[in-house]
Amino acid sequence: MLVATIEEFAAQVATSADLVLYDVERHGGSITVLLDRPGGIDVEALAAASRELSRLLDDAGLISDSTTLEVSSPGLERRLRTAVHFEGAIGDRVRVKTRVEVDGERRHDGVLRGIDGDVVTVVTDAGDERTIELDQIDRATTVFEWGSSTTSNRAASAPSGSSTPKQRPATPRNSEATT
Repeated sequence: MLVATIEEFAAQVATSADLVLYDVERHGGSITVLLDRPGGIDVEALAAASRELSRLLDDAGLISDSTTLEVSSPGLERRLRTAVHFEGAIGDRVRVKTRVEVDGERRHDGVLRGIDGDVVTVVTDAGDERTIELDQIDRATTVFEWGSSTTSNRAASAPSGSSTPKQRPATPRNSEATT
């Protein structure tokens, strides 16, 4: 319940600052709010959002002094948890680990071809097309491949029929916007 309420406040802050709320996660005494902006987000925007969100949460009495609030960008290698996350990563290189074997494998590295309802399609590096239900996924992330400034986040040799590559803007993985 607390995370849902924090999401509401974070969404308000994001909207007022022309940012996008990517995710909110709670791990023990730490709450992480991930914000983004089309074209990338800078440390100053994260710091301002962190101050405003911290003030709102303090005023509402939602977090204690022992709770750590971190406001950050999702980074270059983004965790994919929701259908919206997967929709935003279509055409990106991904690494998916499933809870159970799918087509004889639990690890599926390749290009995210698409999502239909609660089923994602990954074209593996071997060229196999895998359909994976969201509830079968243990962990999924985008994979950033370092290279020249023209190197895309997507495989240069993506299987035929896959989306054209798009360059993910450089954004800080963690910011100094922790409060």
